[in-house]
Amino acid sequence: MALQGPEEMGEQVEEPEDLDDQDASSISPAEEITLPPGAGGDEESEEAFLLPWDRFSSWLHCICVVGFDLELGQAVEVIYPHHSKLSEKEKTSICYLSFPDSNSGCLGDTQFCFRFRQGSNRKSSLGCFLETTDRDAPPCLKREQGHYYGYVYFRQVRDKSLKRGYFQKSLVLISKLPYVTFFHSVLKILAPEYFEKQEPCLEAACNDIDRWPTPHPGRILTLPLMGVVIKVRIPTCYDKPGTSQLVQSAQSDSLVSIVLPTIHEVDLFRCFHPVYFHVQMLWELVLLGEALVVMAPSPAESSDTVLALVSCISPLRYCSDFRPYFTIHDSEFKEYTTRTQAPPSVILGVTNPFFAKTLQHWPHIIRIGDMKQAGEMAKQMKVKKLKNLKTLDSKPGVYTAYK
Repeated sequence: MALQGPEEMGEQVEEPEDLDDQDASSISPAEEITLPPGAGGDEESEEAFLLPWDRFSSWLHCICVVGFDLELGQAVEVIYPHHSKLSEKEKTSICYLSFPDSNSGCLGDTQFCFRFRQGSNRKSSLGCFLETTDRDAPPCLKREQGHYYGYVYFRQVRDKSLKRGYFQKSLVLISKLPYVTFFHSVLKILAPEYFEKQEPCLEAACNDIDRWPTPHPGRILTLPLMGVVIKVRIPTCYDKPGTSQLVQSAQSDSLVSIVLPTIHEVDLFRCFHPVYFHVQMLWELVLLGEALVVMAPSPAESSDTVLALVSCISPLRYCSDFRPYFTIHDSEFKEYTTRTQAPPSVILGVTNPFFAKTLQHWPHIIRIGDMKQAGEMAKQMKVKKLKNLKTLDSKPGVYTAYK
């Protein structure tokens, strides 16, 4: 018996609905922008089985808003998406690490990052999928197992209507991915919008991110966010060092707003400019896993310098602990500052002058002044014996017990 077509069976084929009839306000920026299709294959078929918020979780754990309360101090005001889980210990760490020390005097907008221990071994439904995506990543870009990164956009401006006289708030992206340059670029788009439009902006951004493809190494991705399109490529362990695989095309990039040549590399020349005569020695200290502390005037300079130190041994991965920004409120403060045992193998970035005395017994200390902008000349620091290190009045320099 021959199969009958719709015409023979007397059935009518429904015409697809006209997309123009949809309410334009219900379409997010990610849906409004039509992008050229990415590479196909098994990766796309795998992503077809992802659940809602799985794509978001492959990039971020959550987005936090940290404000200042006169009675409570720093407090997490908002967590997006609302179903995201953070332990009380993790919230406390985020609160203290999201604000500069009071002595830093950071007026205006400041961006920096921190790293803290994961409070509990929560399992992700994406476990096997993320292991697959991590397989081809360079060692230095693999997803963190026991730590989170916090990428901060902090704003402090005068506001006479507030009792404290200042508006102070941080927008923080919490992620397992060490994509420093990428997430700072995301914050430059998202944070100004948030400070103007508040929470609806965060909800829209989360929905946009949940439409992104997952961060597979080797793929060139076009990522819409708040009406802006970012083009990036996730590096692989097979890439030739010093080369860029991201090729710009005038035709395909007509809708792209930002092209990021790197997702993770910091400006090594700017960070090491005051000490580049001593880069060989610093490289050796990092390679040997020596205890090292960076004393800087602000969290931005502290975190940039620590990240530069960690990345200077690339493509090797720095396997010891490192904290781009560390405070006296950190849960590991006693562990790292005790004098009853040798300093641990860790690189700390600090801004509080209190550490000048507390960590005076550490074998290697870098004190840096304000970093110069590109084109400005910074005075070269000298290597000094550790015994010459005084507390608060010490000049910038590299103080080391290294022979």
